[in-house]
Amino acid sequence: MMTGETIFGTLADVPLREAWAHEAHRFTPWLAENLDRLAAAVGIPLELTGTEARVGTFSADILARNPVDDSVVLIENQLEGSDHTHLGQIMTYLAGLETHTMIWVAPNFRDEHLSAIRWLNEHTVDPFAFFAVRVRVVRIGESPLAPLFEVIERPNNWNRQLAQQKRSVEAGLSDLGQHRLEFWTHFCNRHPAYGKPAATSSMWTALLGTDAALVQYIARSAVGIFVRPPRGGAMEDMARELGPWLLRLSEELGAPPGGQTSFLSRSLSIDTHDRANWDRMADWLNERTHAYQTAFERVLREPG
Repeated sequence: MMTGETIFGTLADVPLREAWAHEAHRFTPWLAENLDRLAAAVGIPLELTGTEARVGTFSADILARNPVDDSVVLIENQLEGSDHTHLGQIMTYLAGLETHTMIWVAPNFRDEHLSAIRWLNEHTVDPFAFFAVRVRVVRIGESPLAPLFEVIERPNNWNRQLAQQKRSVEAGLSDLGQHRLEFWTHFCNRHPAYGKPAATSSMWTALLGTDAALVQYIARSAVGIFVRPPRGGAMEDMARELGPWLLRLSEELGAPPGGQTSFLSRSLSIDTHDRANWDRMADWLNERTHAYQTAFERVLREPG
């Protein structure tokens, strides 16, 4: 052997269940905590919204959002090959969750399912986008396992759309991002306890004594507040935790119990682009935040 010769290993595929023994209990939580890997493959940023979101009798695996345009992203993941059941559920979720982007992750796809994804991309208009993403687990020798994501179906002209989006981001915040940053700056200046503002649609506050998070948000024609699991948490786990007190909290706060994508949601319908409304919006969010914190502290002390 020549001195200094490079030695190469052989990349080998590993059965997915060696990495994740169970789809719902292992793969979905891992993917929810590692959305940056999937985001890098599809080319769009992803922020986790929740897992196991109820839609009728089904549960969507992962809900995320694209912070660039605040659109909802549905992620359905499998450890086995694609099947008709998951395709049907995906179509149900699209309607029930008002999502614009769908990412289907599986180790392999049947030709008819790829044809269905291709047909959806060809016969729907922006902002709808459909992806089929193959997941693999590989290693070299005894190296640690490494997940790989390969996009095998995507919208037409997707790379061109990403390039346009990148130029927009490099040029500075979008109009929407600038609007959000300016409002949250106004909010935090008026109520300094909330910390540093950001160009996002929401701000999160921990609810002491629980695993829940209190989310304040700004939309086009409303501001609002709701309770949800922490990042990576499942809606079903949160429902079990809050279950004994949920109706009491609902009565206390004048908010429906919820439970599909959020709990105890309240909103104020208002023109958020009219700066004359910003004091009222900020004060409403602050008042409701204190009301939620007080209600949780009081009610959760009661026997379940």
